[in-house]
Amino acid sequence: MSDHYHAAVWIDGHEARVFRFNAEDAEKSVFHPHHSDKERRREKQSGHENPDDALFLESVTQAIASAGAILLSGPSQEKTVLRKYIERKHPHLKDAIEVIEAADHPTDGEFLAHARKALKVEDRMKPQI
Repeated sequence: MSDHYHAAVWIDGHEARVFRFNAEDAEKSVFHPHHSDKERRREKQSGHENPDDALFLESVTQAIASAGAILLSGPSQEKTVLRKYIERKHPHLKDAIEVIEAADHPTDGEFLAHARKALKVEDRMKPQI
């Protein structure tokens, strides 16, 4: 994956779509958890952590590790779970998270357009290296 300054993650219990982008170009990666939503809910209710959750979150985190500005989005709590994972396991990335917001199920084009707009304000305030 290239070293685009911006990254946007749309995440739910089925997948994470990661976009690395600038004004003209974008690259997309898709990550899937190794177990079903039903299994994850059952494990969370029983209080057990599934190691696959950590693998899934780590894969997503590695895809955005070199970004200078990050947007996290999704319809449920997964965006918060990802933020907490980043804060716990990769605290150097937490300051790069500029926006966390709820979003239903946008198309890739809709999400990328929104991410470019949401992170544009940050471009004016930070140097892009």
